[in-house]
Amino acid sequence: MSSTVDPSKAIDHEKLVLDFLQAMEQRDLDLAGKMISDDFVMEFPGSGKMNSFDELIDWAKARYQYVRKNMEDVSVALKGDGHAIVYCHGTLFGRWLDETDFENVRFIDRFEIRDGLIVQQDVWNDLALYTS
Repeated sequence: MSSTVDPSKAIDHEKLVLDFLQAMEQRDLDLAGKMISDDFVMEFPGSGKMNSFDELIDWAKARYQYVRKNMEDVSVALKGDGHAIVYCHGTLFGRWLDETDFENVRFIDRFEIRDGLIVQQDVWNDLALYTS
């Protein structure tokens, strides 16, 4: 017997992810922290697994001054029982530590959501191709 999943939940999951990304870009870590689970894990290219925003900030500050996202698409896969996978993709733009700007760098983010909170974020991007 297959379980039924309420398609309106996809909108909630998409909004959660977009709100999280916006809070992170605005450095509103308190707000972003309300959207993640206690066992939240994130992994970026070359970072290894990280469990806190402090780890992310320490890792990122040695790479660039800032990075922002131009979102092209968001897809939600509802798994049932409060579980969803959200994929976002688009391009990154920002500024390297040497004050030069970058843009049009492809990215894909994968978020796992359980019971209304983000439990995992996996990031893939081409930033390494643009480093000098």
